[in-house]
Amino acid sequence: MALITYLTRIQFDFGALKLLDAELQLLGIRRPLIVTDKGVISAGLWGKVKDQLPGNMPITLYDGTPENPTEAAMRDALKIYKEEGCDGIIAIGGGSPMDLAKAVALMATHPGTSLQPYSFVEGGAGKITAAVAPIVAIPTTSGTGSEVSRGGVIIMDSGRKLAIGSPHLIPKLALVDPELTLSLPPHLTAGTGMDAFTHNIECFLANVFNPPADSIALDGLEKAWNNVERATKDGQDREARYNMAMAAMEGAMVFQKGLGAVHALSHPTGGLKGYRTHHGTLNAIYLPAVLRFNEPAVGEKFRKVGQVMGLKEGERNATGVAEAVAALNERLGIPKGLSKVGLKDDTIERIADGALGDHCHLSTPRQPTRAQYIELIQQSWG
Repeated sequence: MALITYLTRIQFDFGALKLLDAELQLLGIRRPLIVTDKGVISAGLWGKVKDQLPGNMPITLYDGTPENPTEAAMRDALKIYKEEGCDGIIAIGGGSPMDLAKAVALMATHPGTSLQPYSFVEGGAGKITAAVAPIVAIPTTSGTGSEVSRGGVIIMDSGRKLAIGSPHLIPKLALVDPELTLSLPPHLTAGTGMDAFTHNIECFLANVFNPPADSIALDGLEKAWNNVERATKDGQDREARYNMAMAAMEGAMVFQKGLGAVHALSHPTGGLKGYRTHHGTLNAIYLPAVLRFNEPAVGEKFRKVGQVMGLKEGERNATGVAEAVAALNERLGIPKGLSKVGLKDDTIERIADGALGDHCHLSTPRQPTRAQYIELIQQSWG
């Protein structure tokens, strides 16, 4: 078993789930709220977690997490948390339950009724204190890395998809057991895997000086590149699942460098009303166009990315990396453009406006104008 203490306490390995009761005792959590979704319930994963909890532990379950968590869902879960006298949260699933858990843990201990004042873009990080309720995060996908990240993305009542973030929102324990990802279906393995890949490459290319984070990002990028196709083709490939779980976690470990235009675009796209889009899939679709766009500001960094990806010498540039990513998307069955996930032309300007106001716009190595964001969307249209 690997105990990693970097950013937070991490138990990582096949079988790590067996440590849950002992870890809850260390944290003093005796009346947890379980935050998950109906997919985790139907897949039998909640049952596996429940088997590791003491039989006499009072357990309260909230399984109404939407695909893209909302303020309304936060209020529903928060009401249950308070009514049942819970003293902590166990988040089980992908990024959505973990992000929702962070929102509940914040609002359970902080003043106000709205999350929006605590968002990055409204300067809310400084308002978040150490009083945040403790969270144990148990990922069942290998994508967001939210189990070790300081942020969560929520669709506000206003319709904006905004990030809340603070070191105090990092879960007190990340319990990463790759065993829980073995049953993830191919399309979700691909989408979440490309989310992990995008996190690592965008953090590496971000315009913040942080060599240690760059090293972690390159390791995560290499693991994701070499294993996402294997895990998608054979979900029972334990080595590939292990490496994808690590790549996802590493991608979130380096979030403090910031992300970039891919996420600045995918956040407002995922927040469009009337559409059901998967965040990691959107990242995969946007990534090739943004990589090409970033070349003037990134330059030699693409040589290192291409080297890690095993590309030939002449392909270690923005065009070569972008073409390799596009080819991987095709092999994974990622939809060939935004139109293939159902988006209509009348969303283009709304997405561009949302991208300009997204916190990830600030850390992209080359900041697009509104017109350039529109071009990137059109290039990713398919």
